[in-house]
Amino acid sequence: MPRIALFAGSFDPITLGHLDVVRNAVRLADKLVLAIGVHPGKTPLFSAQERQAMLEEICTPLAREAGCELACVTFAGLVVTAAREAGATVLIRGVRDVNDFDYEMQMAGMNAVMAPQLQTVFLPASPAARPITATLVRQIAGMGGDVSSFVPAPVVSRLKQKFAKS
Repeated sequence: MPRIALFAGSFDPITLGHLDVVRNAVRLADKLVLAIGVHPGKTPLFSAQERQAMLEEICTPLAREAGCELACVTFAGLVVTAAREAGATVLIRGVRDVNDFDYEMQMAGMNAVMAPQLQTVFLPASPAARPITATLVRQIAGMGGDVSSFVPAPVVSRLKQKFAKS
């Protein structure tokens, strides 16, 4: 039976921190499902389709190199529901610091009650990825700053295009 893991996030945009988690997750699973959260109350910078295209472009080579199948889906409900629909038995969560850890521990506990068949695996961020957040990347890019140290090159160009339009 293949080991299917799900890594959920907004990925708005995908950062080097997300890639750090993906790079490790593809070594733990036979199939990694990247689940893009779509919430009606939030207005993302990139559409779900744009985020999916970026994830597929950037993460497929990492998965292929690790011998892991990669899939991208969108979801608007609970992560445990998305995991169940994907056939996942493992939830992947990246943690940067103690604040992330506290929050993720609470989420893991709640998810364990709702879906006891799912196992949450925490992947610590590498030191270089710890300060990176998509929120800060959007703010820096929106003010014309250089985000090339925080996101993959294809994302840099997409951010420039996105903010050139606004």
